[in-house]
Parts: sequence; structure tokens; C-alpha cells
Amino acid sequence: MLLSRFFRDERAAALPIFGIAAIPIFAMVGAAVDFGRATAARSAMQAALDSTALMLSKDAQTLPPEQIASSAKAYFAALFKHPQVTSYDVNAVFTSPQPGSFSLRVSANGSLPAVFAQLIGMSSFEIGTSADVAWGIKKLELALVLDNTGSMGQNGKLGELKSAAHNLIDALKASSKKEGDVKIAIVPFDKVVNIGPGYKTEPWVDFTVKGINPTYWEGCVQDRDKSYDVTDDAPGAAAGRFPAVQCGALTTLMPLSEDWTALHGKIDAMTAAGNTNVTIGLAWGWHALTVGVPLTEGKEPAPDREKVIVLLTDGQNTQNRWTTQTSKIDERTALACANIKAANIKIYTVRVIDGNQSLLKSCASKPSMYYDVDQASELSAVFSSIAQTLANLRLSK
Repeated sequence: MLLSRFFRDERAAALPIFGIAAIPIFAMVGAAVDFGRATAARSAMQAALDSTALMLSKDAQTLPPEQIASSAKAYFAALFKHPQVTSYDVNAVFTSPQPGSFSLRVSANGSLPAVFAQLIGMSSFEIGTSADVAWGIKKLELALVLDNTGSMGQNGKLGELKSAAHNLIDALKASSKKEGDVKIAIVPFDKVVNIGPGYKTEPWVDFTVKGINPTYWEGCVQDRDKSYDVTDDAPGAAAGRFPAVQCGALTTLMPLSEDWTALHGKIDAMTAAGNTNVTIGLAWGWHALTVGVPLTEGKEPAPDREKVIVLLTDGQNTQNRWTTQTSKIDERTALACANIKAANIKIYTVRVIDGNQSLLKSCASKPSMYYDVDQASELSAVFSSIAQTLANLRLSK
């Protein structure tokens, strides 16, 4: 009787309708859960591929093609820990258009079994992604602008600087695969810069400011007239020439070169004496990287050529051509920094124990390119970090 009434009651029709409607609803919710699982698996796959590509790129140039592929599989297998992906395949493609540069693409494809989405006929989710590493040292023109003032002779600073600079030169030499890849200039400075007496016949050297006899000139120059002192503008017939002064034991600068032995020798020759004028060091670092006089070894700017200054100092500005007032000299330094960066030259700054932290931090091209060193022994790590950055290993995708 009750069963007969149930089937005759029209309200009972809602139950089977709800049951039928619930199936696609549950299937859609389940599919969303499965989709989330697939997304998480793909993210894990991407992270493993990124690490695989970077690890493999360290040795890719020296491995035969078949070993590149097998190494990629081994690296990925050790990194990809996602048991729900039941099967996957890893491929690696290496291309080297010219010595010293290459691209490496590592890709992976796998299958994640569906759980809830099977209700709507999906048995699995196919996932895949890739990672690309481009290695290539752009042609690099680097000016090492190094404080050689008296305070660098204290607390082992000059010795640590020499060791760090040697290591940086060696690292960049190792990354240079063919002639012209890397050229380095070395610009020691105190309150002046020593360009060497070999330039005594150049019309852009002015011997009248200090009444110097060219025959006995030792090679030092001081700041140019304002505002030439903070620019790379070419000197004219009268304006903008470089005033000759006498100097002590300051080591001569070395224009851009890839004579690695000579570069190391120049670092070894540095001594510590004199007062600090960061502006003139920066100015001559800039001159070293450009094509016009006074130093002509630089090449024209190009998309595949980086121009970089690494400035290291351990103290406040204390003396330039016009004043011993630190704040006034700092103003010239700040202008030089701004003009150099506007010329698309990157600046790294390193403050060793003492110096104007705010000035040097703002001088760097970006905050990560400023280093504050509390102990001279930290210089090797700092220069190694800069060298690694300049070598330009990057994850491109």
C-alpha cells in the first residue's frame, strides 16, 4: 500500500531527477580537483627542469650529444619527485652557433592519471613544459677603477684587493673563448690619475695649468675644468684639456687589453699613497671604455657588447683640484656617476670598511650592484660574485 502510494505521488519524481543531475555536477567538481593536481604536477616539473637545465649547462660544451641527453634524464629523475605522474619523457637539445656561446633546451612530457574526471571520459592529463638556458659572454669591456690611496695600505686591504682582482681576471679569462671577447682596463687612482709620460706630445694634455715641463712630466693628470671633469666630452683646442701635474708612486693606468700577463702585472704593481678623489677615477674609467681621445681602445656600443665599471674605494673624498671639502667633491662624484649611467655603462661599487655609503650605493646601477665590505678578507668573495655575474649565465625562460 505504501509503496503503491509512493509511485503514484508526483513529488517522488524529484529524487531521480536530482540523482541524474548530480552526476555531471560531481564530475565537474572532480575534474576541477584533477586539474589542480595536474597544475601542481606541471609546476613541480618546471622547477625540476629549470634546475636540470642549469646543472647541465655547466658541462654541456664538453659533453657528446648522447651524454647530454642521458645526463638530462638523470638530473631530472633525481629532482622530480611527483609519484602521481606515472610516466614521463625527457629530451635535451644543445646548439652552439659559435665558440663561447650556446643554447640548451630541456623539455619533459608526462601523464597524470585522472581520478574524478574519469566520470566524464578523461582517463589522464598530459602535462609538459620546457626550460631554456642561453650561455654566452657578451663582448665585455671592463674598467677596474681601484683606490690606491694611503688608507688602502692599512688592515691588509691592498693585498686582499690584489688577490681578488687576480681571481676576477682569471675568471674572465676562462670565460673568453676567442680574441676580443673580454678586454679589461685598470685605473688606479688617488687624488689624480697617472696616464704615463708616453702621452706628453698629445695636444689634449695641458702643461700650462701647473707650469709643468713636458720633458720631466711623470704622467699624472688632475681634474679637467668643470664640467668637463664629469663627462667624456672630447677636449677642444683650449677647453676640456687634461691638466698635467707631477705625482709620486701612483701606478700608471692600463687601457683596455686582453694581455692577461700584463693585466696581472699591473695589479701587482699597485701601491698605496695619497688622498682620495673618486671622481677622477670614475672619469678615467669612463674614458677607457669609449672610442675617442684620450684613450681610444674602446669599441662603439653594440647590443652584444657590455661596458662595465667596477669602482672600489675605502674612504671619503678628501681632495680634488679645487677643494678638500668632502661634500663639494662628493657633488662632482655624484654627477660623474649619473652621467656614466646615462651613457649606458653599468657601474658596480664596492665600499671597503670606510667611505660614503649613500654616495656609493646611489652610484651603482642598481642596489644589488653595490657591495659593502666590513673586512678586507671579504673582497675575494665580492669580486668572485661580480665575475660570475659578468660571465652571464642566465635562465632565459
